[in-house]
Amino acid sequence: MRMEQWWELIESARSECGERADDRDPPDDPLPDAVLDRIAALPPEQIIAFSRVFSTVFDTAYLAPLWAAAYLIEGGCGDDGFMDFRAGLMLQGRAAFDRAVADPDSLADLPVVQRMGTTDKGWLGCETMLYAARTAYTRRTGSPDGYDAAFEGSTPRPAPARGEQWDVEDDEEMRRRLPRLSALFLSD
Repeated sequence: MRMEQWWELIESARSECGERADDRDPPDDPLPDAVLDRIAALPPEQIIAFSRVFSTVFDTAYLAPLWAAAYLIEGGCGDDGFMDFRAGLMLQGRAAFDRAVADPDSLADLPVVQRMGTTDKGWLGCETMLYAARTAYTRRTGSPDGYDAAFEGSTPRPAPARGEQWDVEDDEEMRRRLPRLSALFLSD
């Protein structure tokens, strides 16, 4: 599976979900299931290929500045939370994902992030996407065993988050580095 095909699958599911595609706030979030259904419709070897591309895209966002943005948006963000955040960011579509990787402060443009900053409603992270390929493979084949064997060790994990790190507890530093997100999430 090529990167373009991977993103086309995500965009197709987003299109099906319409206005409800941008917010992971349960209980009525249709996007993860729409993505899962599309993955499960693939042949098993393409599900593995989907998973490999997922890992590549996911690791692209393993950046300290993006983690700081997630920390600000979510009011704290540990390892697991940042995994969920990156998976949910992928569901925002390629354009939003690429902008956020290049400029984490651009997350302030996302409607769900604006809602989170002004109403305490909405959510960006999506833990279920971390397991979507495995779930789809099991649905398609009846067993996760082949998934584990095919995927195990196929994609190396990255070193610590890349990019400049700073003290995310320092409000002034956050305001300097992420001014638009800070305006949404930090009180004066």
